[in-house]
Amino acid sequence: MTAPAPGQPVTVPLYQTSNFRFESPQELTRAMSDPDSFAYSGYGNPTNRALEQAMADLEQGEKALVTASGSSALSTVLQTILRHGDHIIAQKALYGGTVAMFNHLADRWGIEVTYVDGVDPAEVSTALRPSTKLLFLETIANPIGHVPDLPALAAEAKQNGLLTAVDSTFATPLLCRPIEHGADIVIHSATKYLGGHHDVVGGVAVFADEALYRQAWKHAINLGVVADPFAAWLIIRGLKTLPLRVNRACESAAMLAERMAAHPAVSAVHYPGLPTHASHARATKLLSGYGAIIATEVTDAQQFMGNLELIMNASSLGGTETTVMHPATTSHRHLTADELRTAGVSQNMVRIAVGVEHPDDLWADIEQALSPARTSRA
Repeated sequence: MTAPAPGQPVTVPLYQTSNFRFESPQELTRAMSDPDSFAYSGYGNPTNRALEQAMADLEQGEKALVTASGSSALSTVLQTILRHGDHIIAQKALYGGTVAMFNHLADRWGIEVTYVDGVDPAEVSTALRPSTKLLFLETIANPIGHVPDLPALAAEAKQNGLLTAVDSTFATPLLCRPIEHGADIVIHSATKYLGGHHDVVGGVAVFADEALYRQAWKHAINLGVVADPFAAWLIIRGLKTLPLRVNRACESAAMLAERMAAHPAVSAVHYPGLPTHASHARATKLLSGYGAIIATEVTDAQQFMGNLELIMNASSLGGTETTVMHPATTSHRHLTADELRTAGVSQNMVRIAVGVEHPDDLWADIEQALSPARTSRA
């Protein structure tokens, strides 16, 4: 009688090991230089590989690299592409940490950055220099929701021999896949929606070209930023519920943005799903949804945030819980007053990252925090 075949694991196994053994020293030597092999988890790991393959598939890329954080994914990409004296063209509305990294590169490597609106591809050709190597965009900008004309800008960059890298953290692969629109590299802070539970830190860079991936893999090893396998395992778990969480959060954000826009205590709402948003037409054309981040301006940002009871004051986003923060003093704290104005961030701005709670509960919390009676008691 034939023994039954062994069952297969339903979930991706966690390979919590630092080392892998080989039958011969020659095999070990080959593995140490091959990104498709596993010799040391600081270079790669089967659990990481499962996440990398999933992200490459989701983004329609050739290869992906999982790193210890979103910032380390960005740093790996920049150090792979750039050399001393090179030039970057970037959109004006960016995450503050990205601008801080660009400033650091300017100080240490002599890297120069020209900021553009990200609307007209002619901006790219106008800003072009012989030293220009990279166009850098965000699919949905942090925090004001600016959506660049990604297909037109990427096409202009490619025509001029530039690589295009896109931070697509706010969009996730559900709302946009930048490689399909001409991008060469897509970067995610997996800490956010991909992980989705506020319990893991990680990053992903997806490459349209395998040769560029192999260069980046070597830099990731030198920088020591390859993700721990347990972090990769947690992010894989998060991917299973990504559509459920993102779709729910987007639906709730759209409702909250509309209600906040009509509230007399709110002076401005920046959400690409609103017809009044400057990027609304581009967002409708490019994205499958408008995201779950709302930037709103109120009379006293600190007081409003202090009045909230259900929504939590917290630095990160993209998890099941709704969080709120003051960009000017947190995510964009490294920026000068001029840089804040360029990024569209005011001192009265609050960023609300909508989670999966019932939208009526979230609105009740926002409404009571904005009420004159609550404000007078604060």
